[in-house]
Amino acid sequence: MHDQDILYRDLKPENLLLDRDGHVVLTDFGLCKEFISAGDTTQTFCGTPEYLAPEVLQKRPYSKAIDWWCYGSVLYEMLYGLPPFYSRNCQDMYTAIINAPLMFKNNATKEAKHLLIALLQKNPKKRLGSSSDDFEEIKQHVFFQSIDWDDLLAKRIEPPFNPMVRDETDLSCIDKSFKDE
Repeated sequence: MHDQDILYRDLKPENLLLDRDGHVVLTDFGLCKEFISAGDTTQTFCGTPEYLAPEVLQKRPYSKAIDWWCYGSVLYEMLYGLPPFYSRNCQDMYTAIINAPLMFKNNATKEAKHLLIALLQKNPKKRLGSSSDDFEEIKQHVFFQSIDWDDLLAKRIEPPFNPMVRDETDLSCIDKSFKDE
């Protein structure tokens, strides 16, 4: 999306689905901002509280680097079960996002910790992916060294989980509460 000058702004687990073959697909483009080139900024306060980047909370102009913060938050949640600065109290959570150090439990590899530290940099100019190289910078991180990106994008890599669905319209794996909405 960044290559198409689109800022996503709402990356979170609820917006990541699996297609019928188990490949990840991105959904819900309602908060996207178009025509954001490298170096451009915007300032709209939007997103999901647990995944907001510090610069958004501080109401400062922000760039595509906020998507990499959200990506780091999602990866952290996948590893530990909750976003990195989660609190039931939004004000406490916002304060932690802006000020608290990133904390780790023991069950992460050194490469995973290094990646999370790089993505969850509070200073967006120092955040992994914030350079003009954008995603290329992230792809080069040691955490991803075993990934053949061409094969991944061409869907030639077998996903580790394949949902049991009849066809593209089968909603049996979607929680009833989402279907009721």
